[in-house]
Amino acid sequence: MALTSLHFLGAVGTVTGSRFLIEQGDHLVLVDAGLYQGQKELRLRNWQAPTFDVSHLDAVVLTHAHLDHCGYLPALYRAGFRGPIYATQGTIALANIVLPDAGRLQEEDAFHANKYGWSRHTPAVALFTEEEAIAVGALFQPVAFGKDHHISDTLAARFDTAGHILGASSVTMTTDAGRRVVFSGDLGRSNHPLLLPPAPRADCDVLLIESTYGDRNHKDISLDSLASAICRTVERKGTVIIPAFAVDRTELVIHAIQQLERSGAIPIVPVIVDSPMALAALKVYRAARDRRDCELRPEIFGEVDPFTTARLSEAATVDDSKAATARGDSTIVISASGMATGGRVLHHLAKRLPDPRSCVIIAGFQSRGTRGNQLAEGATEVKIHGAYVPVHAEVVAIDAFSGHADSDDLMSWADTSREAPRTSFVIHGEPEASAALRTRLRSAAWTAVIPKFGERVVV
Repeated sequence: MALTSLHFLGAVGTVTGSRFLIEQGDHLVLVDAGLYQGQKELRLRNWQAPTFDVSHLDAVVLTHAHLDHCGYLPALYRAGFRGPIYATQGTIALANIVLPDAGRLQEEDAFHANKYGWSRHTPAVALFTEEEAIAVGALFQPVAFGKDHHISDTLAARFDTAGHILGASSVTMTTDAGRRVVFSGDLGRSNHPLLLPPAPRADCDVLLIESTYGDRNHKDISLDSLASAICRTVERKGTVIIPAFAVDRTELVIHAIQQLERSGAIPIVPVIVDSPMALAALKVYRAARDRRDCELRPEIFGEVDPFTTARLSEAATVDDSKAATARGDSTIVISASGMATGGRVLHHLAKRLPDPRSCVIIAGFQSRGTRGNQLAEGATEVKIHGAYVPVHAEVVAIDAFSGHADSDDLMSWADTSREAPRTSFVIHGEPEASAALRTRLRSAAWTAVIPKFGERVVV
């Protein structure tokens, strides 16, 4: 039996770029292949050649379909990877939406950078193309929750529900020596309005646990802040812009607006979903509800469609998108990306941020360096498409829509197994958040470590 090691290639000291390489002799398996997002020094890592031989990579195991966990897959494909990618059915359905969209945005950004001279590189090129993102989708192999699947000659994987987005899973990797390594993936909240809580943590020798909110707890889920912001904006005849992740966050925001409309807490105004990716993801969630997917809460299977509002419309084309913020009446526009790093929402922000009647609602976690983070922290101007845009609109940050477990949720999940792991690695968090969770784990007499980027350990 060959020695098994774990190589930390991402999501260390940051919440993005999730990549963990398991090595057993000549066998290599990558758990998650995420994009780095946020600060430039992190994003530059996306352009670095893989530190391992892609031709020797047996497989990729994917926890879920957010870009910081799956967005590097087309770049691996460009580098020559043609092996299987194991993921749940929900993850595959969503990844086949978000990856081509990301490729299209990469190409559009490169085109505009060349046209308007935004980039220092001549010519600017895309990290990967839409065609490569579509092609990598053919490598997906569906797996069921709660069953062991052979990933290589020496490794088996079991996927358990993580409650973060549809299809999201925690993964237990078991070696031929019987060693068990659990990757938490991104864990959801115990009171997620649409998804059931994460399955209990599996017994393991080594645990990799996310720490996005390792240093804080969410406030009770309350929609009062959302209702107040919408009412104030409608009263002054402004437009509400909500940068929202296309997967799960858009669904949560629509569901919340529906609840507020039905209770009379907000006036009924047009709600426009302006993101082709979000519209496609909505279809996946609606299909999951129709088949009564085991990940969803039973209460959403009633007669009322949880994914609509009284005046919901879809901006399917570029012209529809342009019309969304050209209206004279008050409108709520939900548009990707959730951290305002790209996509159609940038055009809405460029137009509405200078308008003091308008309101931008920041719905959930924002990585450092992103425009969403800058707005949430009170920036007086942000740079969009090479130009600085003044911020005169009201900006409201609302924690109620976070899809991540908070500090107490993380500790409760970690404690659901009978035994503490031999070693726990705290990952996928900003430094302060990871340090806080490590302290809590150590106070429970656990061996908890924050790994260094590029570190290799024996498991």
